[in-house]
Amino acid sequence: MRDAVSHGFAPERDQRRQLRGAVLTPAAAAPPAAGAVARRWARMSRRRARRTTPFRTASTGFSRDVNRAAILRLIGGAGPIARKDIVAELGLSSATVTGITRELLAQGLIRVAERAPSRGGRPALLLELVGEAATALGVKIAVDHLVGVRVDLEASELERYEAPFDAAAEGSVERLAEILDGWLGGSDGHPPLLGIGIGVPGVFDAATGELDSPLLGWRGVRLAERLEAGVRAPVFVDNDVNTLAVWERLYGRGRGHQHFIAVTIGRGVGLGIVAGGDIYRGFRGGAGEFGHVSMTADGPEEGPLCTCGKRGCLEALVGDPALVAQARAAGLLAAGDGPAELLARAEAGDERTRAIYARAGATLGRAVSGLVNVLAPELVLLSGEGTQAWPWLEPTFERELRAHLFPAAASVGIEVDPWDDGKWAVGAASLVLRATLTGPLEGADSDLAGARLVAPDPGPTGVVD
Repeated sequence: MRDAVSHGFAPERDQRRQLRGAVLTPAAAAPPAAGAVARRWARMSRRRARRTTPFRTASTGFSRDVNRAAILRLIGGAGPIARKDIVAELGLSSATVTGITRELLAQGLIRVAERAPSRGGRPALLLELVGEAATALGVKIAVDHLVGVRVDLEASELERYEAPFDAAAEGSVERLAEILDGWLGGSDGHPPLLGIGIGVPGVFDAATGELDSPLLGWRGVRLAERLEAGVRAPVFVDNDVNTLAVWERLYGRGRGHQHFIAVTIGRGVGLGIVAGGDIYRGFRGGAGEFGHVSMTADGPEEGPLCTCGKRGCLEALVGDPALVAQARAAGLLAAGDGPAELLARAEAGDERTRAIYARAGATLGRAVSGLVNVLAPELVLLSGEGTQAWPWLEPTFERELRAHLFPAAASVGIEVDPWDDGKWAVGAASLVLRATLTGPLEGADSDLAGARLVAPDPGPTGVVD
């Protein structure tokens, strides 16, 4: 019944009736009570029903998780530290700090370093992070290569890996599993691996575990399920820009913000939305396809062809392949040249090349202004390989953005991050760290990752069996 409701197979009235039936029937399932007690029972039943999906995603309970992440960050950066100082620094209640630190002690993520000197009464315990207790692997999948990082519990990078990868080739998922297995096999001596986070350019449906990525040529791929069979570790999958937003929210520039958006530019155009402290993923994980907003006045039948099969998408106008195509049409690049050669021409002072970037910056600025007007973020974070051309994108981007902002949104901040493929991979690893350190995501596999913290004997590859 839950599937029928979530997929809209029944008329609206029938959906409501069937949902009530799914929660409250059979009658024997509810206690013999009425009024307020029955309503409480119904609410509890609905909450239990919402927890049944077996797949992982960075969505529900995110605000709750931030308290745990904040405590871990504070202990890691300022420890050894007493609970009362955590309360004072973070503004949390004593009960919240005590409850969370007890859980972290039990998990082996923090430890008692010493007792603070006392002026009378019981001396305070000083807590510190056990950063070396375990590691996580994060992987960013691109069309033609992979970037992976191994991080500790503080999201500090320990190792980096890179490998060529043809996503469109037959058997590409099996090849991905082989590459991951090789990376794990070369990591002897590391603490246990909690799991693997995968960031993919596409839409991941947490309810079905299926991934659609037009850029990679993947349709309905059950990536986590297929990889777990080969790598002997929990696998967490999400859209790559969402993983970047998770990292920013927990560890990066978004730590002090409840509402921000992460916009990425490069081969494609992506969007991660943090609203009320939560990653907003939308129905079936489809939120954030910013690159496929139509930007042509004559509709989807006009403009350059996009990878999604439509015309006039933002991505088809400002993505790296689009800019290269414009430069080739203008006779500025040879057939074999790409984004690197285009960037080199701009750096060398070629005004026609810089004009291509200027047009792209203006188009992007107008598009981002629409996002800001609708979502009202405190901050816009720009990232991706396309930011290497920011000196020539920025003037027209800023002009068009500010010109089209609603007055109430005029103060929004814009921050641009230097491009680093490894940061995307750390973002993917943050899926594992969040699942392990800050409580369960949707499903039970976060418990599998957490259980690895106390497993006594990692195998020779550093993977706990």
